Amino acid sequence: MEKILTQFAVAETGKPDLFGSLGIDWRMLAMQLVAFLILLFILRKWVYPPLVAMLDKRDANLRESAEAAEAAKEQAEAAGSEAAKLIKQAKKDAAEIVNDAKSQASQIAADSDKKAKERAERIVASAHDDIAREVANAKKALHNETLELVALATEKVAGKVVTKSVDEKSITAAVKEASK
Repeated sequence: MEKILTQFAVAETGKPDLFGSLGIDWRMLAMQLVAFLILLFILRKWVYPPLVAMLDKRDANLRESAEAAEAAKEQAEAAGSEAAKLIKQAKKDAAEIVNDAKSQASQIAADSDKKAKERAERIVASAHDDIAREVANAKKALHNETLELVALATEKVAGKVVTKSVDEKSITAAVKEASK
């Protein structure tokens, strides 16, 4: 409280010192103002320009990075769509290959079935030819044996030996009559 009273007392004494009544030393204020202006000059001359240049450079780098990121994003989207197209085309090609393979497999199976049938038919035809030959041979052998038996029977019945030419004529006539 004494301080407040002394301030009013100084103010009442009539000294026109406004700074003094507020407790401010004007000489100290002037020195601080000069020091501040010198500091401001030094900062403006040597500190702020490199600092501003660095901030501008950093801002430019950030803009470039943002542009590069946007370009990379566009390239990634383009690559993704291209990859999707390639995958779609690959699936289409794979489906065509599978269909071609199935058709070739069915064609091969049909060809092998056809060849097997042809071979079986050739085997059957060959067997029929063999059977026909065997039947013809059997008939010929049977005919010859029948002639021999008839000749033997004729010899026994007639009691005389029949020559081959007479025998063949009479046997042939007898066979013809028997087969009618």
